[in-house]
Amino acid sequence: MKGYIYISSTNADPERNRNLNDPILRRTPTLGGCMPPMRRLVQRGDYVFVISGTTRGVQQYVVGGFQVAEKINALAAYERFPENRLQLNADGKLVGNVLVDSAGNQHPLDTHSSKNFARRIENYLVGVNPVALETPREVAQGRNETLERLSYILEKQRANRVIDLMGRWARLDQAQIEKTLDWLQGIKAQSV
Repeated sequence: MKGYIYISSTNADPERNRNLNDPILRRTPTLGGCMPPMRRLVQRGDYVFVISGTTRGVQQYVVGGFQVAEKINALAAYERFPENRLQLNADGKLVGNVLVDSAGNQHPLDTHSSKNFARRIENYLVGVNPVALETPREVAQGRNETLERLSYILEKQRANRVIDLMGRWARLDQAQIEKTLDWLQGIKAQSV
């Protein structure tokens, strides 16, 4: 078993901006468009964790993660997860992580370059066992502890920014996955 942890796009912060749309950490978690090279490497049973993007005025935090149950393509995801299709919500924010339309073409709301489209729609991850920091208290604790915990988990000297600890993404071994899960589940347990 291995895992991956990655930093989301700039300003992608579910608590601050309400705009982290990939991964979707619901009952059936999914990762559809972000990090194609990482998604290609992921296998069934691996774990994927996401860190909020840099956002002015707040510390980044480990938002959550999930265990990978299967990999499918985006057209199969379009059929299975209609609630995850790209759309604008009532606030005009882009939501969803299925990047194709019903014919399998690039969805008009997907503004990424069409030259990379083919590789972005492969390896749509479907997961199980999601854990996400959601309540204001959980997020505050996550923000407060992320740099220290990532330093411990990744066995790196503490830094002032997440990017300085791990770059855009990092691979995790089984012990690091277990430490990450224990930490996140510990925060969740305090909310009960």
